Amino acid sequence: MSGTRSKNLFLLQILCCCGLLLILTGCEKSADGKKETTFEIDKDYQRGPLAVHVRVDKAKVTIADTFLLELKAAIEPNYKVQMPKVDKVLENFGIVDWENLGNKLDENNNVVSRYRYKLEPFLSGTFHIPAFTFEFYDINSPDPATAPKGTSDKKHEITTEPIDIEVTSLLGEQRAELKIASIEGVVEMPAEPSYWWVWVLCAAGIIAAVVFWVHLRRRRVKELIRIFKPAHEIAYERLRALVRQDLIKAGKIKEFYERISDILRHYIEHRFNLRAPERTTEEFLAELPSLRLGSTSLTTSRSGQAGGVLSQPDQEQLGEFLRHCDLVKFAKYNPTAEQIQKTFDLVKDFIETTKSDEKKIDVTEANFEQAAEAVSV
Repeated sequence: MSGTRSKNLFLLQILCCCGLLLILTGCEKSADGKKETTFEIDKDYQRGPLAVHVRVDKAKVTIADTFLLELKAAIEPNYKVQMPKVDKVLENFGIVDWENLGNKLDENNNVVSRYRYKLEPFLSGTFHIPAFTFEFYDINSPDPATAPKGTSDKKHEITTEPIDIEVTSLLGEQRAELKIASIEGVVEMPAEPSYWWVWVLCAAGIIAAVVFWVHLRRRRVKELIRIFKPAHEIAYERLRALVRQDLIKAGKIKEFYERISDILRHYIEHRFNLRAPERTTEEFLAELPSLRLGSTSLTTSRSGQAGGVLSQPDQEQLGEFLRHCDLVKFAKYNPTAEQIQKTFDLVKDFIETTKSDEKKIDVTEANFEQAAEAVSV
């Protein structure tokens, strides 16, 4: 009897030791923080030296949940794989966090790359994780740019299939039964004291001040002597002001081209009575063949003839300038320092070639406004 009891006690001790070892092993895994995640969806694809896994830990989530997406690629030696850019193709889910799990070698000496993303849904319903494209190539194959035609077949691709994810609402079946309760017990708010007479006095004072300022300004304008300037002098003044601002040194290339294009367009408007600022480049260039220099007393053009139609070199140079400005302003083209200087010289040259002292512009109002600003400062 005592022998049986000793045997049972011995077995109990062995079981306790085994249980303790299992507990310690489990604690060690959790402390390491690398416990394997169970994936509900695991799709694999194979092409040549590349094997791809697309994994999702949940096929169904609520709108408040997150889920994991893992991309795994195993490539043979002497090949290299380019992982897809998830943020460029993901539309129906947001990336909360992501992690590069690093590269490892498996038992077949293949390089294994793993990327894991934590995603969140935007709306309830059924949405799909889009297809991903993995590119891979032989690192020893010739470069397509230098290899003879037909001897390079460097890049290959694997494209996965979309994966559907069901996103459920937090309200569940009760969503259709929700009703908005009507407002009960409307309470009248006490009326605030009215100060309308204060607003009336303020408005009257503002109106009186505006009327007095307009009257005073009109009297001063009447006393002004009218001032007229040739169109090319106005353009030269604006060019000098543009140089003083030194927009190129400040890195404001687009603003520089907008300003210099505006200077030339307004010069053409003043000089030739053509509404250049209001036309697109193509509309303006279409009218150039009919643009005339004016009377025979004007400055001689490049063609060597005074007056007449604007010379062909002037038209071509003007068209080149306007298209170049459009590239910088609308196509985000970055010109070189040489092109910027050439642009500035082209505007000066065009103004110098087509200038005329007979065509003058009334700048009285502009000078008056500048003087008023100087007095106020």
